[in-house]
Amino acid sequence: MSDGENATDSVYDWYYTDDGTSFAPCDDADLKNFAQVFLPTLYSLVFILGFIGNGLVVCVLVKHRNQANLTDICLFNLAISDLLFVLTLPFYSHYSVVGQWTLGDFMCRFTSGFHSTGFFSSIFFMVVMTLDRYVVIVHTHKVARYRTLRAGVALSVFVWMLSLCVSLPNVIFTKVTNESHGLDCIYNPENEAWRLYNTFTIPVLGLVIPLLVMIVCYSRIIPILLNMRSAKKHRVVKLIISIVVAFFLFWAPYNISLFLRFLKSKGILQNDCDVEANVKLSVTVTETFAYTHCCLNPIIYAFVGQKFMKRVLQLLRKWMHLPFTRAWSDSSYRKSSVMSRSSDASSSFVM
Repeated sequence: MSDGENATDSVYDWYYTDDGTSFAPCDDADLKNFAQVFLPTLYSLVFILGFIGNGLVVCVLVKHRNQANLTDICLFNLAISDLLFVLTLPFYSHYSVVGQWTLGDFMCRFTSGFHSTGFFSSIFFMVVMTLDRYVVIVHTHKVARYRTLRAGVALSVFVWMLSLCVSLPNVIFTKVTNESHGLDCIYNPENEAWRLYNTFTIPVLGLVIPLLVMIVCYSRIIPILLNMRSAKKHRVVKLIISIVVAFFLFWAPYNISLFLRFLKSKGILQNDCDVEANVKLSVTVTETFAYTHCCLNPIIYAFVGQKFMKRVLQLLRKWMHLPFTRAWSDSSYRKSSVMSRSSDASSSFVM
C-alpha cells in the first residue's frame, strides 16, 4: 500500500512491541467483516472512476502530443501515476475479500512497489505543477525560455526516479508471512530504523512538504492574480483554494490515523481492545477515503480547463458518436478563447 502495507493490514496484522515480539490481538471479527464489505466496494469504485478519468486524460494528451507543453507533460505524468496507483487496487480488493494473500511473494512485492511508486509520484507531480505555476506567474519573463519539452522530460525522469527510490524499501521489505489466519502480504523489516522510515515517509513526503509548498506558492500567486485585469481571475483563485483544501481534507485524516497507530504500537496510547479497534477502523476508513483523491485529480487539474474539456468532448464524440457534444464544445471553446486573451498567467491554471 501507499504506506508500505497492504490494504487490510490495519485489520489483519499483529502488533509488535518495541523488542519485536508479537502478542495476540483482540477479537476484531466485526472489523474484519466490515472490511470485507467496505474495502472491496470502495476500492472497486475508486478503481473504476480513477481508471476512466485518468485514462481520458492520457488519451487526450497522447492524441494532442504534437501541441504538448510543460504543463501537458506534468498532467500526463500525474495521470500515469494515478493509473499506476489504481491498477493495484483490484489485487488488494481480492485480498480483502479472501482474507489472506494468495498471489505469491513476487506479486506481493510487485504490487506493493507499484502502489507506493504511484502514490509518491502522484504527490510529487502535484508539487511540480505547483512550483511550475509559481515560477510562471511570479517570475514570468525569467523562466519562459527554460520551460521546454526537454526540460519537462528531464524533470519527469527525475521525479519517477525519486519515487522509485523512496518506494524501494517497500519492495525489499514487503513479503508474504504465515500468520494464524493465513498468509499476509505486509511490510515487515527486521531493522527498527526501516520501520520508522516507513512510518514517517508518508506524513513528511506525502502531506507536510507538499502542503507547505502549496501554501507558500499559492499565497504568493493569489495576490498577483487578483491584481490582474483578467475575466477569470476569481475562478482561478477558487480553483487554487479547491486544490489546497481538497488535498488537505483527503490526506490529513489518513496521516493522523497513521500517527495514532504509531503511538499505539509504542504503547503511548492506552493498550486496550477498544482503542485498538478504533485505531484500526480509523486507518481503514481514512485510507480508503484518501485514495479517492486520485479520482479528483483529473477534474481538478485537467477537466476544469475549457480547452482541455473541448478536447475530451471531441474524443468522446468520436468514440461514442454523440453529435450534441460538438455544439457544446465549440461554444465553450469560443468562450475560452475570448477569456484566454485577457491574461496568459491565469491561462496557465485554466487550460
